[in-house]
Amino acid sequence: MSTITANHRAIEAVRTKSDLFRKLFEWGGFGAGAILVAFGVVAIIMGFSGRATVADSLKLEKITGTPDMTPALIAKEAKAAGLTGDSLPTVSVAGKAINSGPRARAFASYMRIHALEATGGFTYAQMGRFTAKPGAPKAQLAVGGGTDNPQYALIDAASKQPIANGARNLWVTETALTTALNTSYMADRLGLFGIVVGIALLLSGIGFIILAFAALHRKQIAVRSS
Repeated sequence: MSTITANHRAIEAVRTKSDLFRKLFEWGGFGAGAILVAFGVVAIIMGFSGRATVADSLKLEKITGTPDMTPALIAKEAKAAGLTGDSLPTVSVAGKAINSGPRARAFASYMRIHALEATGGFTYAQMGRFTAKPGAPKAQLAVGGGTDNPQYALIDAASKQPIANGARNLWVTETALTTALNTSYMADRLGLFGIVVGIALLLSGIGFIILAFAALHRKQIAVRSS
């Protein structure tokens, strides 16, 4: 009889310990689910807020696409200017307000083509810092025009300093503006990514809570039936 009692106590101890671990896992599931839901909601809110900030910032600049900012017209311009190495825009923003990340990126791609048209197809690194004087040796000239040697640059009569290469300065301005527009696009995409991740976290959290509730419910049914 004492042996049976001892075995019964041992079984009860094991069952109590097992129930304790099960309860910990179940409530851990509830806690993990609640945390995931909270993080998901925050990520979604931050994602929408970030995208709204990008849109509001772009609206303040009051940028509108020029009439030639269509794939067909820009392709014609590029062909006339002899631009063959650069990929051309595929989205039209002609007459449209630049108020979103994708439109900002499209506008930046059109700006690059316009800048290449102005520089004869040459980029910043291919142009000299200064405007070259007539008769400057070919060895002192950059591929895209101008020179980096002040000795062969035109001199400003007032300042007595070499005159800057206007085409190169135009490229600097274009790069600064397109970088800002592309940054807006990146921020917009990051906001969208945050929304997607937030939804995934929210659904995962809800799933954890449902699984934990189902396990707890099964336990209660098993206890009542026993």
